[in-house]
Amino acid sequence: MHHDFERCVRAVQSKDTRFDGWFFTAVVTTGIYCRPGCPAVPPKPENMTFYPSAAAAQQAGFRACKRCRPDASPGSPQWNERADLVARAMRLIADGVVDRAGVPGLAARLGYSTRQIERQLRAELGAGPLALARAQRAQTARLLIETTSLPMGEVAFAAGFASIRAFNDTVREVFGLTPSELRSRVGRGAAAEASGVLSLRLPFRAPLCPDNLFGHLVATAVPGVEEWRDGAYRRTLRLPHGPGIVALRPLPDHIACQLTLTDLRDLSIAIARCRWLLDLDADPVAVDDLLRADPLLAPLVLKEPGRRVPRTVDGPEFAVRAVLGQQVSTAAARTHAARLVTAHGDPVADKAGGLTHLFPEPAALAGLDPETLALPRARRTTLTTLVAALAGGDLDLSAGSDWQRARAQLAALPGFGPWTVETIAMRALGDPDAFIPTDLGIRRAATQLGLPDTPVALTAHAAAWRPWRAYAVQYLWATGDHPINLLPA
Repeated sequence: MHHDFERCVRAVQSKDTRFDGWFFTAVVTTGIYCRPGCPAVPPKPENMTFYPSAAAAQQAGFRACKRCRPDASPGSPQWNERADLVARAMRLIADGVVDRAGVPGLAARLGYSTRQIERQLRAELGAGPLALARAQRAQTARLLIETTSLPMGEVAFAAGFASIRAFNDTVREVFGLTPSELRSRVGRGAAAEASGVLSLRLPFRAPLCPDNLFGHLVATAVPGVEEWRDGAYRRTLRLPHGPGIVALRPLPDHIACQLTLTDLRDLSIAIARCRWLLDLDADPVAVDDLLRADPLLAPLVLKEPGRRVPRTVDGPEFAVRAVLGQQVSTAAARTHAARLVTAHGDPVADKAGGLTHLFPEPAALAGLDPETLALPRARRTTLTTLVAALAGGDLDLSAGSDWQRARAQLAALPGFGPWTVETIAMRALGDPDAFIPTDLGIRRAATQLGLPDTPVALTAHAAAWRPWRAYAVQYLWATGDHPINLLPA
């Protein structure tokens, strides 16, 4: 979009926050870059230039606006909508792969050469993977500087910088202030507990309907791993440097996020996974505009616009839970999952609530005795085969996975029909066009609304909903009285 000069100018002049994260506006007379919705007086068009990423603006020598904080805007919805190399790379960079394994590690995960990765990212985003990861480290550093009283040396280390000098130089270059000056602008940061408790605001593009989003997560919550407490969805997180706990509370203009981390180096990764879980980088206006064009869906969209797809913080975890939920009630699926968690999950301490375990990794489940599972024999085979494929690295359900390849691999496993494959594609892989026409709730909703109610006919009708069929599923599910549709009291 940043190549469409006139459209970008109109978005900036109207301060249209819908485009925050789509592109960044650099002002040549001031040397700063902003989000399109910056509340300041818009500059003259001849003084504007546009970049596809914050990293590209930074590389061109522009500093982040201190008023609109462009680094804190919602991420581009493209990286959640697309399944090509650039989108997969961006999801992995957000998940900290470059910081942990470098560009060679990123390339290995994607199955391409480092040269191909560099070339494609630069062509589309104006910056390579190192610069994109650096921009993410700068944002993490700002969060820690402004919200904690940690010494700057600890902030630098937690944000992923290799040296204090690199930390100081980056903060000064990106924000036009030294780390100490940045902290002094907001007053002394709150004291950070030894366990790393941080309170953050997660922005999103309006509108957002929290009912099905949080209702689904709470209704299917696995005891010990997830809970609803004091108006917030809470769950444990398995992170690269140790376990974490997050509490997410929906508010009118943001999601309140409280993170308890073992190691602050996991901050940016935890934030990225929470945003993915709640689908916060979606473009609800684009989704709803298309779905509203169907007169049978329009009343649902107009009634409660901004529905999101509830996702997961861990693809393998969700795949295991999807198998446990085959052909049983929600309550039975939770019971089966809770037994696995108690027997094989790593324990965690939760002073603020009732969370007790991390969901077990595939490696921890690889050696389980199928005879101990209270499941039909065929489903035991399905589960153990899935776990073996995940533990052996033959099946990739991570943020950077190839959606179609993962679908094909899942479909080749015993016991994986279209419902299970598409449910995993929708909630674990994040494909916005995943569709489950065989789902009983979807078929009931179709009958109620006057839509075709056979899978083949409904799929044909739903072709007009592409590429947003996963969102259409959320609206169709909303016609029922299942607890997944209700925000808990």
